[in-house]
Amino acid sequence: MADKVHEFNIPEATTLMPCLIENIKNQSRTTIKSYLTHRQVSVNNIITTQFDLGLKEGDVVRVRTGRAPLELKHPMLRIVFEDKHIIVIDKRNGLLSMATDKQREKTAYYILSDYIKLADPNNRLFILHRLDRETSGLMMFAKSEEVQSTMQKGWHTLVRERRYVAVVEGHFAEKSGEIRTQLVENKALKMYVPNDSSEGELAITRYKVLKTGKENTLVELELETGKKNQIRVHMEYMKAPIVGDKKYGAASSKINRVCLHAYVLNITHPVTGEEMDFETRTPQIFLNMIKQ
Repeated sequence: MADKVHEFNIPEATTLMPCLIENIKNQSRTTIKSYLTHRQVSVNNIITTQFDLGLKEGDVVRVRTGRAPLELKHPMLRIVFEDKHIIVIDKRNGLLSMATDKQREKTAYYILSDYIKLADPNNRLFILHRLDRETSGLMMFAKSEEVQSTMQKGWHTLVRERRYVAVVEGHFAEKSGEIRTQLVENKALKMYVPNDSSEGELAITRYKVLKTGKENTLVELELETGKKNQIRVHMEYMKAPIVGDKKYGAASSKINRVCLHAYVLNITHPVTGEEMDFETRTPQIFLNMIKQ
């Protein structure tokens, strides 16, 4: 059966399964369940397999019928969205974005390249941006050189918003603000804020305190620029290093990771022009640390 996309807007609060049955005509309940199982249903561009997912007015549901797509199951990443132009993933901490001189295979790029070549050995994957190995969350790849070029040339207009959540040591004097500094890389490949403001490149990070604990703070961070290790350097500069980030000033780590997660990515699709909003949950371990 040829692929067909069903799209419908939700007029009032409901749950997903009754909505699918009502809107996809001439299909059995079993067939509709198979669309969920095979990740062919998305709500607001986020793929879901949850039949009882709550829907609210204004939500947009899409169902792609036809042959079920190949499914990637990997402990270090999951696909949030995929079409013939881009892939958006949720990466676990500890996984490199792309190869280094020392590591070529245990990377998001390698895993996804293998995955798309199962459909066609000629398929290729192209880097659009990176997340540090220690950072988890949303990142995006292109499936063609043309899309990569379009994204890179129009990055500041096509990427409408990137937000992170972090647990930092200590507290902020202000509940929100903007950090604006120059950044320089030293010979040891560590980024830092120079004393001379004429050195390096401008980096801008906005922050907002979400919750304050006894020792730590949960903070939302939005990138205006996207320099290497920018958030990590800026938190050290603010004397509120990210928990677990010993490279950038953290005293110790209560958990075996850097507490930084890319949880919002809002883009304009480089081919269709559609505005697409992706969001993942704040890791529960971050929230637990604020309770302590």
